[in-house]
Amino acid sequence: MKMIRSLAARSLVMLACLLTGQAGYSGSAFTAPVFSLANTLQSNMVIQQGKPCMLRGYGPVGSIIRVKADWMDKALIAPIKADGSWFTKIPVPMAVPGDYKAHHIQLVCGASTITLSNVLIGEVWVCGGQSNMDMELKPFLPWLKGPLNYDLEIATANYPAIRLYNVRTDFKARPEDDCINGAWTVCSPQTVPNFSAAAYFFARTIHQQLRVPVGLVVSSLGATSCQAWTSRDTLTADTVLYRKYLYPYDTSAVSKQAPDTVVTFEKNVLPTLLYNAMIYPLRHLSVRGFLWYQGESNKNDGALYTRVFAAMIRNWRKLFAQGDLPFYYVQVAPFKWEGDDSSATYYAYLREAQDRTRLAVPNTGMAVITDICDPTDLHPRNKQGVGWRLARHALALDYGKKDIAYLGPEYARMRVDTGTVKIQFNPASLAGGLGTNDGAAPQCFYIAGADRVFHKAVATIVEQEVWLHCEQVPQPVAVRYAFSNYPVTNLENKAGLPALPFRTDDW
Repeated sequence: MKMIRSLAARSLVMLACLLTGQAGYSGSAFTAPVFSLANTLQSNMVIQQGKPCMLRGYGPVGSIIRVKADWMDKALIAPIKADGSWFTKIPVPMAVPGDYKAHHIQLVCGASTITLSNVLIGEVWVCGGQSNMDMELKPFLPWLKGPLNYDLEIATANYPAIRLYNVRTDFKARPEDDCINGAWTVCSPQTVPNFSAAAYFFARTIHQQLRVPVGLVVSSLGATSCQAWTSRDTLTADTVLYRKYLYPYDTSAVSKQAPDTVVTFEKNVLPTLLYNAMIYPLRHLSVRGFLWYQGESNKNDGALYTRVFAAMIRNWRKLFAQGDLPFYYVQVAPFKWEGDDSSATYYAYLREAQDRTRLAVPNTGMAVITDICDPTDLHPRNKQGVGWRLARHALALDYGKKDIAYLGPEYARMRVDTGTVKIQFNPASLAGGLGTNDGAAPQCFYIAGADRVFHKAVATIVEQEVWLHCEQVPQPVAVRYAFSNYPVTNLENKAGLPALPFRTDDW
C-alpha cells in the first residue's frame, strides 16, 4: 500500500534530475541534459491503439531525435528545444484481436540510442481514487483482507498482455513535469499481487472480451479526497469550491510548508497536491478513458460532491486533451460509519451526489455495488464484481457490445393506488425483468406520508414493477430505496445488476 511509502524530499529531487535529465545547476557549473525519455515511456508498456503515441524527454540542446517504431516505414525527426526538451508524436495502428506481437520503438540522438522493447498496442486506462482503488490483490493485514479467493486469483494471473504502471506517491505544490521512479510491469502470478485489484479485474474482463492488450496506469492513494486530485485553476474558477476547499488551505500555515513525500491522513485531503504530482505528469499519455473509485473521504460533503467531482472530471479531460474521454466510477459501498444506527443518512446523500454526476456530466457511468459488500468492511472484498461492472460500462458504451447490460433498475416514476405505491423503472434498465439475488422479497424500501416519517415497507415484485405498502402509512407520498448509510440490497435486473438507490422526496 502506498500509504506506507515515504522517501526523503531531497533524495527525490536528486533522483528526478537523474531520471529526467533536466537541466540544472551544481554550484556554479551548468549540467547539460542527457538524452532521456519521460518516465512513463518504457519497455513493457502498452500504448493506446488508434491514437498518436506522444513521446517526449530531454537531450543536448541543438541536437535532433530520430524516432522509428517497427510498424513505421520511415523515421520521424524531433528537434531538441532551447530548454533541453523534445516532443514528437508517432502514429499507432489499431490492434488486431488475438495478435499480441511485441513491438519496439527506437530513438537515436547522436551516438546514443534508446530502444523500447516488448511494447504492446491495445487499450490504456488511467485508474484513480483512494484505498479501494489502491487495494492490491495481496492482503495488507489487518486493514485489507484482499479480494475474494485472492490465492487462486494470484496463482492463475497468467496474462502477459495486461500491463501496469503504478504512479509513485508524491505531493507537490506546483504541477510536476514527469513522474518519478514508476515502472511498467507485465502481469504474472509473481507480479500481480502488487496490482490494483479493481483495476486488474476490469482489465482482465476487457482483455478476455476484446482479445487485445490492456494497460493500466494506476494513480491512487488511500484516504484521499476528490479536491486533492483536482487542479488549482479548476478550484479557483468555481467560487463555491474555492471557498470550501482552496481558501482554507491557502490561508493556513500548512500551505506555507514545502510538501514532502511523507503520507499522513491530514495531507492526503489537501487540495491540488496529488493532482500536481500524480495526474498532471500523465497528461501526454494517449488513453481510452478513466476509472475512479473514491468518495469515502468526502462522505460529509453531500450534494457538494457532485460539484467538485464533475469539476475534477472536466479538469482531467481538459488536461489530456482527447475529447470527452469515458469516465466510469464506483458508487461508495454501504458502511456502518455510525455502527448500527440505521437512521444515519449522510452516506446516502453522498451516493446520491455520485449518481447525479453521471446525469450532469456526459460520457460518464456509475457501477453500483450495494449488493456485493459487507457493511462492516470499508474495503469490499468482491473486487471481481467491481471490475466486472466497470468493464460492462466500457464494453457496452465504448466497445460496441450493445447486448451487454451495464445499468441496474433505474427509478422512473411512482403512482399511488389505494394506499399501495407502485414503482416503475426505466425499461432500458431492466435487462428482461426484475428479481432478487436471494429469491426473497425486495429489501430496503421505505415510505412516508405527509408527516415525513419513513417506515419500512413490504415490497413485492409485480411483473416489471415493485409494489409497496405499509400499515403505518395509509396515504403514502414519498419513497426511499437503499437510502441509509449501510443498505445491503437484493433487488436486481435479469443481468444481475443491482437497482440504483433513489428517493422521491426532496426533504
